[in-house]
Amino acid sequence: MDDRARIAIVDDDESVRESLPDLLSSFGYSTMPFACAEDFLASGMIADANCLILDVAMPGMSGPELQRELRGRGVMTPIIFITAQSIERSLPELIRSEAVACLLKPFSEQAVLEAVRSALGQT
Repeated sequence: MDDRARIAIVDDDESVRESLPDLLSSFGYSTMPFACAEDFLASGMIADANCLILDVAMPGMSGPELQRELRGRGVMTPIIFITAQSIERSLPELIRSEAVACLLKPFSEQAVLEAVRSALGQT
């Protein structure tokens, strides 16, 4: 059994779904990329994720909506939000949602690694 921390990445941007798993794998993490929130919910892997990286704005269910759905199901997996949009208006809501971090794209490798380590209690 693979005992590496598992990180689910939910983003409609294919380049993010390709680059983040490569980066995180190079640091010893296992990744599970999904193109949308609905795919993640239907995957049967919700309980397998130790950390979630969620795009804020996606077609269909948004990252914050997915977070609310998971919290409603009692799933308290740490969440890192990522977005290409200005977060000024949504930042207070994201902070109240107890997200570990909210990173503005393009973010640095260091920023995402620090957020993941914080989410996993590895700081």
